Amino acid sequence: MSFLEAITDQDRLYVKRYILLPLILQAFDRDCRYMEQNLKTPEPYVDTIKLAIGRARHDLKDIKKHFWLKGLKVYEVTDTKDGKKAKFMCRGYNSDMELRWEFITAEASILMRKYLGLDISKYEEIPPNGITMGY
Repeated sequence: MSFLEAITDQDRLYVKRYILLPLILQAFDRDCRYMEQNLKTPEPYVDTIKLAIGRARHDLKDIKKHFWLKGLKVYEVTDTKDGKKAKFMCRGYNSDMELRWEFITAEASILMRKYLGLDISKYEEIPPNGITMGY
């Protein structure tokens, strides 16, 4: 007899990343365009950002694979005055989450540093539940 596993903290982490990564990709694209138009030698900077975009896209692909394997589906993401709200289904359970703009900004900043190849060890901490953000 099998039972339906409830939504785990790891599943919620994947949903958070699913919400954050498109915002990060948009920011990287915007910054690339800005540098191309406003710097005299944009190539090294743009190349670095394009590598970061590739890393972020790879992570997004892995997240979508995890969604498929775990039966996760985000079916609505809306902007609110306080942040973004997502409704999702996981293994038959419906849930939602709201990410505040302050959280989105802080997490996106750390993830952008990671994708750019910068040291983010000072941002890592192990929460009481033992589940890290997996930077």
